[in-house]
Amino acid sequence: MVCIRKAVVDDLMAMQACNLFCLPENYQMKYYFYHILSWPQLLYVAEDYNGRIVGYVLAKMEEESNECHGHITSLAVLRTHRKLGLATKLMSAAQNAMEQVYGAEYVSLHVRKSNRAAFNLYTETLGYKIHDIEAKYYADGEDAYDMRKQLKGKQIHGTGHHHHHHHPHHHHHHGHGHGHVHGHQHGGGCCSGGDSGSVAEVKAESKGNASKADSKAN
Repeated sequence: MVCIRKAVVDDLMAMQACNLFCLPENYQMKYYFYHILSWPQLLYVAEDYNGRIVGYVLAKMEEESNECHGHITSLAVLRTHRKLGLATKLMSAAQNAMEQVYGAEYVSLHVRKSNRAAFNLYTETLGYKIHDIEAKYYADGEDAYDMRKQLKGKQIHGTGHHHHHHHPHHHHHHGHGHGHVHGHQHGGGCCSGGDSGSVAEVKAESKGNASKADSKAN
């Protein structure tokens, strides 16, 4: 039996270990602390019956934009625990908290164009749509889909950027990396809610590896 629960500080090292095992986009430990200190309601873990962390979602609020929205920094589930719906449950928990706690209007994330499994999870199960394509977003030069999911509470203002070419053929791997690590210190209070979505295995959001996560932290 695997349970989904809110993460606490004592889970951060296990979350980082899961990230290192699953994804090429890695972060320094202080980036995990930055998330839990800023948006403690938005980090969730999947814990098995032995108390082992087998998946997590690392998320935050983007408070510097005029539209309050949440962002999935990283999502990962161990290969041994996939196909159990854990990614969807983790994503839904984070999305719901974004909407209920911060009033988020939408949720964004990045996924590798080649990560078909992740892409399918986001589009077919979780309801995300391609908003844009970011060329060479990842450290290895791969492009990313900038994806968004409208939250129930509010509608994205008609800026016209939420619909974009959909290329269902691009895949992302479980745990797609969202390529941005943000370094700005937000107060974490911009929005009041987020949307509950589904789960995707989003990879680390930083474009690079842990060593670079700092410099590029968004």
